[in-house]
Amino acid sequence: MNAPAPDVAPDVAPDVEMAVLAALAGRLVVSCQPVTDGPMDDDAIVVALARAAVAGGAAALRIEGAARVAKVKAAVRVPVIGIVKRDLADSPVRITPWLADVDALARAGADVIAVDATARARPVPVESLLAAIRSQGRLAMADASGEADALAAHALGFDIIGTTLSGYVGGAVPSAPDVELIAALAGRVPRIMAEGRFHHPDDVRKARAAGAWAVTVGTAITRVELVTKRFAEAMG
Repeated sequence: MNAPAPDVAPDVAPDVEMAVLAALAGRLVVSCQPVTDGPMDDDAIVVALARAAVAGGAAALRIEGAARVAKVKAAVRVPVIGIVKRDLADSPVRITPWLADVDALARAGADVIAVDATARARPVPVESLLAAIRSQGRLAMADASGEADALAAHALGFDIIGTTLSGYVGGAVPSAPDVELIAALAGRVPRIMAEGRFHHPDDVRKARAAGAWAVTVGTAITRVELVTKRFAEAMG
């Protein structure tokens, strides 16, 4: 399942690369990932959420699972960032950990494939995942947890660097987006995808002002249970 990545990895076709990156630049990406096993964790609902997000102005979508990527690609005309989440017994890495996941996402039509790019114990080296993405002619996104991960991924040649895992690799999870990380990477990484704990439009504005190339919002838009819980708790 996890055979070595090909030695020769062709680049993304320049016209495809330019079109996808131009579509995302300065725009909102919506992550349509319902609460696992929740009432909205259904293929048809994910497709509906994706269509609603596009109708509201989302320039791209982040979708989990190859089967759902294929269904969403058939329903919308915007780029899709594809991931696969796995709970592994021997690694804390959850986002697209296997080469087989890259292959499945590419076959499903993902325009961008995102992988965990943290420096943690993992079944497949980050370099091999990147080579596999390139061999499929897809753009590559690195989900980083901090400055070191982000800069290492940029040096490897990832097209997009996400702050996706900042605050999620140990210790208490912060409540606010990591705008400081965005600012630290600005000017050193050309395409920073701000992601993680964006609850309000003002958070998006702050990220853009700090140098974010694009912003992904998930829970605040598509996880109805969690948004409702915050309002319910505010009732006291």
